[in-house]
Amino acid sequence: MKKLQLLVLMLLAFTSQDLFAQNKQLTETDAAWMNPALFPDRMQQLKWFGHTDSYLHLEKDTLWLTDAKSGKTKVLFTLNTLNSLTTKQQLDSLKRFPAINWLEDGSGWFFDQDKLLQLSADFGTIQQITSFPENAANKVVFEQDLQTAYTIDNNLFLAKGENHIQITDDPKGVVSGQSVHRNEFGISGGIFWSKDGRKLAFYQMDERMVTNYPLVNTDERIATLKNEPYPMAGMKSHEVKLKIYDLTSKTTVTLETGEPEEQYLTAISWDPSGQKIYIGILNREQNHFKFNAYNSADGSFEKTLFEEKDPQYVEPQFPAYFLPNKPDQFIWLSERDGFRHMYLYSTKGELLKQLTSGNWMITAEPFFDASGKFVYFYSTTESPLERHLYKLDHQKGKMIRLTQTAGTHHVSMSKNGKYLLDSYSNLETANTIQLADGKGKVIKTLLQSKDPLKDYALGKTEIMELKAEDGTILYARLITPPNLDSTKKYPVIVYVYGGPHAQLITNSWLGGANFYLNYLAQQGYIVFTLDNRGSANRGAEFEQIIHRQLGKTEIKDQLTGINYLKTLPFVDQNRIGVDGWSYGGFMSISLKLHHPEIFKVAVAGGPVIDWKYYEIMYGERYMDTPDENPEGYESASLINKVNELEGKLLIIHGTNDPVVVWQHSLAFLKAAVNEGKLVDYFVYPGHEHNVRGKDRAHLIKMITNYFDENL
Repeated sequence: MKKLQLLVLMLLAFTSQDLFAQNKQLTETDAAWMNPALFPDRMQQLKWFGHTDSYLHLEKDTLWLTDAKSGKTKVLFTLNTLNSLTTKQQLDSLKRFPAINWLEDGSGWFFDQDKLLQLSADFGTIQQITSFPENAANKVVFEQDLQTAYTIDNNLFLAKGENHIQITDDPKGVVSGQSVHRNEFGISGGIFWSKDGRKLAFYQMDERMVTNYPLVNTDERIATLKNEPYPMAGMKSHEVKLKIYDLTSKTTVTLETGEPEEQYLTAISWDPSGQKIYIGILNREQNHFKFNAYNSADGSFEKTLFEEKDPQYVEPQFPAYFLPNKPDQFIWLSERDGFRHMYLYSTKGELLKQLTSGNWMITAEPFFDASGKFVYFYSTTESPLERHLYKLDHQKGKMIRLTQTAGTHHVSMSKNGKYLLDSYSNLETANTIQLADGKGKVIKTLLQSKDPLKDYALGKTEIMELKAEDGTILYARLITPPNLDSTKKYPVIVYVYGGPHAQLITNSWLGGANFYLNYLAQQGYIVFTLDNRGSANRGAEFEQIIHRQLGKTEIKDQLTGINYLKTLPFVDQNRIGVDGWSYGGFMSISLKLHHPEIFKVAVAGGPVIDWKYYEIMYGERYMDTPDENPEGYESASLINKVNELEGKLLIIHGTNDPVVVWQHSLAFLKAAVNEGKLVDYFVYPGHEHNVRGKDRAHLIKMITNYFDENL
């Protein structure tokens, strides 16, 4: 009898534990991505070891080396080993395992605090190469000899060992060696080494003619002012030059990029010989692009290799990619036929051939194997929802898909192309890493991540296809509350972005959603997202339809999603809310003002309110200038529609937002006061365009409570 009672008690205990394990709730901290325990498993510092067919991965401060062919694994070294080497050189101990960049000879380099260190090929020594000033930034290393270009404030410097040279001496308002054009056109840095390391190209941006925008720091007893040069649509922009510093002659030349001064310089590409440099010149109207060659010795213009024009806009995002062993040929990425594809050019400007074509997009920069015979690229060939790696023989035109499992892939290839490390996820898979051969055949699985949310009560995530009014396929995602009762009615939160350069729906873990959206579903909401026309990775026609009329087509497509929701028996059609940030904030308020009969509650963070307050590069691409498109600016302005506000609206803004400046939401508030409309409003002091860190949990709690109280 006692045994039976014990068995029953054990069964009850296991059952209750199982029920509890499957009913855990996400917290605001979890939803803010501040709980690493919920991240999928991964292999830290997984990379190929130089030009070998062996790969590295870090595990508990131990670096392992595995031969891809034999599968044999050995310890390369540990953090303790590294620190024994730093001690010998009287260097500070490493607090954590460094991210090492490996060179062809097996040596490696890495940064530790303000020092550049080199690990010898036999791992017997660590030596300090360079120590940098505390305020050094934007460091770019030339790997052959570890010279490093860097910036301090607005000037450019060069370090060879402990010998530091100041290259520029710019006055205040002129900035060298940093990214320009507010990081548009694929620009993420301002320093470009030639292939031989003898010359250094760099941006120089003059912002002295740009209107300053005041950002105020209220942390001090007397608030302090920081002026941010901010060129608003239709106003004066900054002026950019590209300069070249010759390390041998210690002289600098300015490239003759010509007039007008207000143009965009992008796609910086060094010729393999170092004798020429190529620059993409885009006019301010962004509808005419030239790819020019310049003499790197004296900066003189040599020729225009090709031009691209588009009645809407041309948007270069990538440099030229020169073929290994064929320095007179390069690959150019363009959407000239409506989708981003590869074109093979000669350095004479001859279009040799279009390498890829079809109604799909190349989504990242291509790369080559060591021979240069094959070019590799990611694309949406299988589906706009997926990313697969392809291998192309650019001479024969034969294209092979290398990743087979449905989902979103990221692949690291050995230098000779014989092996692949494929990391992927999909709707059912958090993260899987596989070793494959050069044809994509899987050799073995290196990691199969457990589902970090398996103990949490999550609803069902579903991806579906809907059709816009013109028949265009739109992708949407629906997350339902846990244990959905189809006989009941549930409130809906439409989570929206809707603007260019973003795609929210993908066949990846959680369907491209985040913990926040699943947290909302746990609170009893149906969470719906749709990628409308205007969003990314669907081709030029899909994106450019919004040109000069932001908000118009996007709203129509979002209503397609609403019509779908109304067909679901468990949707409460009287309790639909909308939430979005940045362009999504613009969309959230737009939907609320245009369709108050649908959207009972709206939350908008960092919203664009009037596009005349937005910056030139992005704003003029999609809207032209206010003088050129007054009707479009008038129609898209949310200030003009404040009188149509009904119901509950919460606007949130960071007081130091340098992207969507605070003036946007303040202008909306002023108009609301003038119209006698009530708006709920919250600011995050000191935060920029998004709310990060621990304060993000506060943001999530506030948004959720707002929907709880009003929806």
